[in-house]
Amino acid sequence: MKGALRAIGAASLLLVVWLAAGQNPPAPLHFVYRPIDFRLESSETPERHAPETMAGGLALFDYNNDGNLDIFFTNGADIRTLQKSSSKYSNRLFENDGKGNFTDVTQKAGLAGVGFDNGVAVGDYDNDGYKDLFVGGVHGSRLYHNNGDGTFTDVTAKAGLNRPDSQYGPLWSVGGAWVDVNNDGLLDLFVVNYLAWDPDTEPVCEAGPGRRDYCHPKFYKPTPNQLFLNTGDGTFRDVSAESGIRSHPGKGMGVGIADYDLDGLMDIFVSNDKMYNSLFHNKGGGKFEEVAFEADVALTENGQFISGMGVDFRDLDNDSYPDIALVALDNELFPIFRNLGKGGFADVTVGSGMARLSAPMAGYSPTIADFDNDGWKDLFVTRGHVQSLEYASRVSVEQPNSVFRNLSGMKFQALTAEAGLTAQPPRRHRGSAVGDLNHDGRLDAVVSAISAPAEVWINDNPGGNHWIEFVLEGAKSNRDGIGARIKVVAGGAAQYNHVSFAAGYASSSAGPVHFGLGQSNTADVEIRWPSGTVQQLKNVAAGRVIRIKETE
Repeated sequence: MKGALRAIGAASLLLVVWLAAGQNPPAPLHFVYRPIDFRLESSETPERHAPETMAGGLALFDYNNDGNLDIFFTNGADIRTLQKSSSKYSNRLFENDGKGNFTDVTQKAGLAGVGFDNGVAVGDYDNDGYKDLFVGGVHGSRLYHNNGDGTFTDVTAKAGLNRPDSQYGPLWSVGGAWVDVNNDGLLDLFVVNYLAWDPDTEPVCEAGPGRRDYCHPKFYKPTPNQLFLNTGDGTFRDVSAESGIRSHPGKGMGVGIADYDLDGLMDIFVSNDKMYNSLFHNKGGGKFEEVAFEADVALTENGQFISGMGVDFRDLDNDSYPDIALVALDNELFPIFRNLGKGGFADVTVGSGMARLSAPMAGYSPTIADFDNDGWKDLFVTRGHVQSLEYASRVSVEQPNSVFRNLSGMKFQALTAEAGLTAQPPRRHRGSAVGDLNHDGRLDAVVSAISAPAEVWINDNPGGNHWIEFVLEGAKSNRDGIGARIKVVAGGAAQYNHVSFAAGYASSSAGPVHFGLGQSNTADVEIRWPSGTVQQLKNVAAGRVIRIKETE
């Protein structure tokens, strides 16, 4: 009998106990809604200009180093002028008191912004110990330096990031990612650019007699992504062409950063809208090779273009190799590419159950994280269609968010109402970021929505699983430790993650690296820094945020 109970496993045994008692089992994952005073204003007009439906990037990061994760929301602008003509278009920074309560500190911080902002990338580019912000926008992006006193300074021009593209003109950035591409200890900037948009020549697409709606991406030309190399003196050099990035234009909607072949160099995956995806393999020496077809991630297994939205790039099956999860619109599925460990990937969308679960859904921002602390990373997806509300008679435009619970390996369970995510009305959700907002060891989520209030989802999962988090401080490596690989062994099982703040659609999750430990209350830890340094910690107690400085 004891052997049979051990075979059932802790989670299944708990389910048996509940059923035997004649009670409904608790939801394996659950969130409660908490309001926050922000509304995403994208200047929707009857003309249906493309940027109106693409706004909504946000970030979780500790802007003042008090140990609490704060929230930054990007916001739109007057679509005709691309200027924040009203305070309703202000970007917003909310300071966290450590208990999940937020105070608006935007004006003091100097982060209200000036243009139509779309996405945000967090990273300490000057290694001064304070995280800075790159804010991508429509025909204008900004770099904000964190001064360490609660204020930020716009250093875009000083950094050399304000130059228009000589061939394509003003570009529309949906954000990007900070990554040390050459392991010199300085964070470089990868900028994701969407399609070429000109309000004066924009096509007209009809949703019905006399009614316009947002046009298919095929009506717009692609644009190249950009790579800016950090020179170490506060300026950046555009190496897009010489690195090989520029020669592969696309319609980028998301970026994932990971060392997919474990060669010590960080690679870059870009999800494209109705185009082939891009996988830029880092060859070293500042050179990249686009290998999406060779790696079998350019298209899904049916060979069709999909509306590739946001992406996350992390190990889902605990085999040490980062996998790729991206989302698209209804009937296009939410693809899962499993890393085979030999430089290639396999499309496991059907076998994982994701094809069946996601078929009726339209997704924007997927974020990989362990929300129930069982040792298997789950997938939180913001949902909502790209079309306007005028299209609601044809498709489900407003949708609730969903979390896909990892049942171990590559099998998923979709939870929406069960997870409490229907406590708010369905909306056109966009960006998202995750992190522990109230220090209870459970990861929470923050979500934006077009022309609607933002949503804070506090994780109140009733499970008693243990957890551990890591904040890394590089010495020879970049200060944020971006690119560092962390291996955690608990209860005889190994897990892997790496430091990367890029997340989902146009967003950044810049909190500690989180691991669920299940029933284990200790763990052995190994950290491989971008510099090549390896550090090991034995028998580390769970339930703590561990700060680790790289040994010199």
